[in-house]
Amino acid sequence: QVQLVESGGGLVQAGASLKLSCIASDRTLSRFAKGWFRQAPGKEREFVAAISWSGERTDYTDSVKGRFTISRDNAANAVYLQMNNLGPEETAVYYCAADPVVVGARDPVDYWGQGTQVTVSS
Repeated sequence: QVQLVESGGGLVQAGASLKLSCIASDRTLSRFAKGWFRQAPGKEREFVAAISWSGERTDYTDSVKGRFTISRDNAANAVYLQMNNLGPEETAVYYCAADPVVVGARDPVDYWGQGTQVTVSS
């Protein structure tokens, strides 16, 4: 059974940084597109960032451009999300996602992690 396991969430103050990690259990996923989504309380899950399997192409939702960076290490079967200058509105459960084709705001995703909580206090 394929698993995506996130880590790195926590409680931080506004303006702080966090780096999320996601490790895949199956080596096949090292060649999958990967990304991050988040879901705040009472809201729908939203796209945050994505990266192609080669790492050559990245995509971000507008609100995080310039502050968040997605990266991957295929040898480690991992994808990361560096988040800088976090705001309270970004409090959410952050989910890792993987798909053999593409990860995007409107694309179905084959695999999801269980999520990691990020809480930003004001």
